[in-house]
Amino acid sequence: MSNSYGKLFKITTFGESHGAAVGVIVDGCPAGLEISVDEIQHALDRRRPGQSDITTPRKEEDRVTILSGIFEGKTTGTPIALVVNNKDQHSHDYSHIEHAFRPSHADYTYTAKYGARDYRGGGRSSARETVARVAAGALAAKLLQHYGISVQSYVSQVGSIKLRKPYQELDLSQIDSNKVRCPDGATAARMIGLIEEARDTLDTIGGVVSCVIQGVPVGLGEPVFDKLHAELGKAMLSINAVKGFEYGSGFEGVKMRGSEHNDEFYTDEEGNVRTRTNNSGGIQGGISNGQDIYFNVAFKPVATILQPQTTINDAGEEITLKGKGRHDPCVLPRAVPIVDAMAALVIADFLLRQRVNKV
Repeated sequence: MSNSYGKLFKITTFGESHGAAVGVIVDGCPAGLEISVDEIQHALDRRRPGQSDITTPRKEEDRVTILSGIFEGKTTGTPIALVVNNKDQHSHDYSHIEHAFRPSHADYTYTAKYGARDYRGGGRSSARETVARVAAGALAAKLLQHYGISVQSYVSQVGSIKLRKPYQELDLSQIDSNKVRCPDGATAARMIGLIEEARDTLDTIGGVVSCVIQGVPVGLGEPVFDKLHAELGKAMLSINAVKGFEYGSGFEGVKMRGSEHNDEFYTDEEGNVRTRTNNSGGIQGGISNGQDIYFNVAFKPVATILQPQTTINDAGEEITLKGKGRHDPCVLPRAVPIVDAMAALVIADFLLRQRVNKV
C-alpha cells in the first residue's frame, strides 16, 4: 500500500479513522521556513467536522501536535512529524457493518485485496486520513507563499446549482464568508438550501470544487510522464469521493474550434510573455506557462446514507443495510481545504524539483 506522495517535498501519512491518531511525516521541506502551530491549526479548523449544520456533527477538535522538524518557529530541514489524536469516536456506530459491504464504499475491494478490513469508519479508506494531508498542505502553502504563489479553492456547484461566474469575477476573499464556502452569497444560499433538503430526506448530494493557483512561475512540470496537470489530476483523484478532474477549458473546450481555443502569445509592458486567453489553464506541454492555473474537481454524493439499501455480506448473502452514525450530507464545504492542500503539495514539490533542474 502506497502511503507516500511527492519526490522532493515528500509526505507519508499514517493512521485510521478509529485508531489512536492520524498523522504525517513531511520530508524535504527546506530549512528556515517560518511556520507556527496556529497556521497549521487554521488549515485543520477549516476541514474539521462539526463546523455547521450542513456537515457531520462529529466533534473532533483536530488539535495538531508538532513532534519534530520545527524549532523556535522555523523548519530545521529535518523530517517534520505532525500528529492529530482521534477523540470523538463512536466505533459502536459501525458494529452493524462488520460483515456487510456498504454500497459504493471500499469495504468489498479492501476485503478482496487484503483479506481483512477495519470496518470502524472504513479505517484507512476513511476521509479521516485527509487530516494528515491538510496538515502537510499548510506547510506547503507557507512555502509557496514565500515565493508569491497562492492557492484558493471554493465550492462552485452543488447538485444542479452551479456558480456561473468565472473566478476572475469573484471576490475570493469571501470564500469563508458562508458555511458552504461559495464566494457568491446568492448562489451559496441556494446551495445551502439544497444540502439541507438532502440532509432532511436522509440523503446526500455531490458537486464541484474549483481551484485557482496564482503566481506560479514558468517551467514547473516535466514534459512526459510527470506533466504538471497529470500530477494535479492524480493528487485530486486520490481524495476520497472524487470522481472527475478537468483543467483549463476542460470538457467545454471540445465545443470550440482551434482558432477559438488557441491562446495567442504577446509581450506585456514589463517584457513578460503572456497569453491573451487562458484556455490552457496555465499549463502547456505539461509545464506551467506563468498564467493562472485553474481546475475543477467533481465529488460524488457521500456514500453513507441513512436510508435502507440492498447489499450483500461477506458470506455473499443479500441483506438490507441502513447507515448509522454522524455523516456529512455533502462533503464539499470540508473538501475545500483538502483540495487546497493537495494542490499546494503538488506545486511545492515541482517548485523544489525545478530549483535543481538547471544551473
